[in-house]
Amino acid sequence: MCVDGAVVGEIGRGLVALVGVETADEPAQARMTAQKIRFLRVFEDAEGKMNLDVVQAAGAVLLVSQFTLAADVARGRRPSFSVAAPPQRARELIAVVAHELAELGVPIAQGRFGASMEVELVNDGPVTFVLDC
Repeated sequence: MCVDGAVVGEIGRGLVALVGVETADEPAQARMTAQKIRFLRVFEDAEGKMNLDVVQAAGAVLLVSQFTLAADVARGRRPSFSVAAPPQRARELIAVVAHELAELGVPIAQGRFGASMEVELVNDGPVTFVLDC
């Protein structure tokens, strides 16, 4: 992940977590999100079954604050961000997710909150999950 041409966060094998924070979100939801990310069994075991979590797979998490996930596109042609948390609140809850992941033993890397980031990823397999915690 780069900001102004400089790498600010990167991982090898692992998960890219694009996290959107909405106005009604609370620290308990942020902790639950981290728990879900940590213990979600989405990596293949020796038999090719999704049985390993990110730590068991010797992976890491690239945590990206992504306010556009709170966009509402139900009406018209322009997204509404009325449910997106204000920047300071979103920053606080993203920090809760990061802290909880670290406490759970997950190596993490992060971008720069509020910056225009270029995120590159190699999607290893045909799986993407949306978690609504």
